[in-house]
Amino acid sequence: MDPLDRIDELIAMVETARSVPMSRNNCMLDRGEVIAALDELRAELPADLRRAAALLEERDKIMEAGKREADRIISEGEAEHARLVSVNEITVSAEHEGARIIAEARAEAQRLREEVDDYVDTALANFEQFLTRALASIERGRDKMHALREIGTFAGDEAERPLPF
Repeated sequence: MDPLDRIDELIAMVETARSVPMSRNNCMLDRGEVIAALDELRAELPADLRRAAALLEERDKIMEAGKREADRIISEGEAEHARLVSVNEITVSAEHEGARIIAEARAEAQRLREEVDDYVDTALANFEQFLTRALASIERGRDKMHALREIGTFAGDEAERPLPF
């Protein structure tokens, strides 16, 4: 079941609960039923949270791999550059070639960073939408609960019964 449905189920449980005698704000709930519903909700939410954490971890791994690759390419470019510079006849062309390799490595590293950022941004945007819907559902439930409290729905029939003593 969707976590938002679980939250709606809990709200309905509170809305339909019997009122505590001589109290407008308190109600009686079956502890086991509420705990079971909350346990189910807790079991569902971590999957989404783990998925978001996994996306962030994957992004970090991709960025680290891209950085290592860029560093490797830059090191190769610098090594090639140093080798070419040591030869007097081709010093000028070696400098140009080394600069080109370094520029390509930096451009490739930048491209990888941009791709990773786009991927993570999309994943986080999807997760943000999920959380926004969840918060909206919670807010609606709370608003409904407050509205029902204001019109006296929680007082129910028990407010009209005589006291038991």
